[in-house]
Amino acid sequence: MSDSKVILITGGAGFIGSNLCEYFLSKSYKVRVLDNFSTGHRYNIDPFMKNENFELYEGDIRNIEDCNNALKGVTYVLHQAALGSVPRSINDPITTNDVNVSGFLNMLVASRDAKVKRFVYAASSSTYGDSQNLPKVENVIGKPLSPYAITKYVNELYADIFSKAYGLETIGLRYFNVFGRRQDPKGAYAAVIPKFTMQFMNHESPIINGAGDYSRDFTYIDNVVQMNELAMTTENSEAINTVYNTAVGDRTTLNQLIEYLKEFLTEYDTEIAKVEVTHGPNRAGDIPHSLASVEKAVNLLGYKPTHVIKEGLKEAVKWYWNNLK
Repeated sequence: MSDSKVILITGGAGFIGSNLCEYFLSKSYKVRVLDNFSTGHRYNIDPFMKNENFELYEGDIRNIEDCNNALKGVTYVLHQAALGSVPRSINDPITTNDVNVSGFLNMLVASRDAKVKRFVYAASSSTYGDSQNLPKVENVIGKPLSPYAITKYVNELYADIFSKAYGLETIGLRYFNVFGRRQDPKGAYAAVIPKFTMQFMNHESPIINGAGDYSRDFTYIDNVVQMNELAMTTENSEAINTVYNTAVGDRTTLNQLIEYLKEFLTEYDTEIAKVEVTHGPNRAGDIPHSLASVEKAVNLLGYKPTHVIKEGLKEAVKWYWNNLK
């Protein structure tokens, strides 16, 4: 693999990572993936394995030697590897911390030593914690509400120190409820959109936590890919060594989400319109409302979201129907 324009995507076999692989391979970048397949899937990257510009390094970010080996000759890092999910972090805070903090620090050290051009990493809207402010703006956060949120905030603190102490260019992208093709609908910690979609397709009743009036800034995968590219390639010196909301700037309640899913799924199966939803208790660690300001990304990176919630959902539903039905 040539040393020119090599991108290392950690967690590249995951939902977001594999979409980044697909996009940057289409742009003729050389892409290397570091993944231990703890949450990612080989089938997500199978289509790339015969591409001469693609390389898989199977390893663990908790192992510094794996990080060092994977970073040889790398120009840019898109760090997606993490243990997501607020409930998982509440059930197992130690493993979440090991991966999200110790693994993150390993990647920073290895990136510094490899003299990479820029380190772009997946941050999280969970960093806003108990802040009541809406919309969320990058410089106003609250106290974290889960171990997961703590780990993602610590990532931002470490990245800032590495920028100041070692001159490593870093940009954090605070993802807001990302959804789209390849997002796994299975498992105990599946995200709400793929989970609900599959349940409707199987004529099963989705369970909404609470009354359904909690709202989220659901963000389609193509918007997230755009933000990673902008963060990786920007030459605006004011745009680096900071964090950005990665979102649309609009919010949707869970009840509205259910209606949209039914609307799009009944185009394939009219029986889905009859499937009822049930309501359970609110989930520990969940924030009631999430809405991002994307003004900073627009002004400093030139971000232009291409998909609002309904456009993204329609594409996601089509993908699930065609690939998982």
